[in-house]
Amino acid sequence: MRARKRFGQHFLHDPAIRRRILSAVDPGARDTILEIGPGQGALTRLLLEQVASLFAVEIDRDLAQELSTEWGGRLKLRVEDALSVDFRTWPEMTPFRVVGNLPYNVASPLLVRLAAVKDRIQDLHVMLQEEVAARIVARAGDPAYGRWSVFMDYHFIPEPLFRVSRGAFSPPPRVESAFIRLTPRREPPFPVGDPERFFSIVAQAFQARRKMLQTSLKSRASRELLTQAGLDPTARPATVPPEGFAALARLLSAEHPSA
Repeated sequence: MRARKRFGQHFLHDPAIRRRILSAVDPGARDTILEIGPGQGALTRLLLEQVASLFAVEIDRDLAQELSTEWGGRLKLRVEDALSVDFRTWPEMTPFRVVGNLPYNVASPLLVRLAAVKDRIQDLHVMLQEEVAARIVARAGDPAYGRWSVFMDYHFIPEPLFRVSRGAFSPPPRVESAFIRLTPRREPPFPVGDPERFFSIVAQAFQARRKMLQTSLKSRASRELLTQAGLDPTARPATVPPEGFAALARLLSAEHPSA
């Protein structure tokens, strides 16, 4: 079946890459696995060789019909946009593992939704646009480090696994890809005080990533408060690790607990 542009479809056809993915996931016979975007079922077939049944969500009705016809009851398939799925209640069994070649146009908001239910998830193995993957795994000082890096580091332990060239897909995307593992953190990696305030501070700082903290955060923190948090007021946001923003958030929470 032809890929549909509106769904951002790029089907993985390289058997060597599919085997590398299966090896990285290493599914156990009793694992509950949710495949997001099974497409033509290339990875689905390999997963069903290892597990008794598989949950999947596919937006393309024609592809979903083909998959249902081939696998019947072993594939617990929902024909739905993954962005509308209530992952708090489905799959019914937990913890579940997520596997997917995520459509690049919805990957980021989908990961945000999965982060919100990370208590139900064992791990995620996902294919992403290489640029998005680089931002997820970046650390302070890296060129790709930013707001997205801090958010994902708070919720997950990210691990880059391997790059995938555009030629591994049909049709080939315009960008290179990367396959990564995300392991949910059961506890925050550091205390932040009020998480909403913490993420708000990070967002404000990176809105002006080329400016010094004393400038980008001047409406929220004085030079003295930045120094008290262990931060250099003249530093740029891209050099500040998540723990630094967390220290500032804790001080602000103590000074203005209801603000």
